[in-house]
Amino acid sequence: MAKVLIVYDSKTGHTEKMALAVAEGARQVNGVEVEVKKVNQTNIEDLPNVDGIILGSPTYYGQMSAKLKKLIDKSVKFHGKLEGKVGAAFTSSGGTASGAETTLLSMLQALLVHGMIVQGRASDKHYGAAAVGAPSKDDLKSCMDLGKKVASLVLKLK
Repeated sequence: MAKVLIVYDSKTGHTEKMALAVAEGARQVNGVEVEVKKVNQTNIEDLPNVDGIILGSPTYYGQMSAKLKKLIDKSVKFHGKLEGKVGAAFTSSGGTASGAETTLLSMLQALLVHGMIVQGRASDKHYGAAAVGAPSKDDLKSCMDLGKKVASLVLKLK
């Protein structure tokens, strides 16, 4: 069975709602096991044991949270061992033009450095799912779509 891990940080609960919607979408794909973990409950040893990793973070000064960055910094332990796994990202921000895209890119950059395959989207929100404040119905649908796309790609590659 293919495995997808969703790791997120959330202070207000907005990113957590998004993580749960990403998981809901991923669970729509038969043959994929999905696990959702807060970043502080994630063991670095979890990373090489999954086929897909989806990162979620609030936007802080156009970057991911320090907690998520700390996990990524620890992931150097597995440099070269995550190559070929599927990755994606999502974020919530405090307003428009407040750094959501750069936050997504900072997470995706880390995944690419690991040699991971990043699932993008041609239609909208190309770099990953993003919400301003509390996620709307459309934002949650975008999260579900992201989860489903990643899970489908993981299954194809597995």
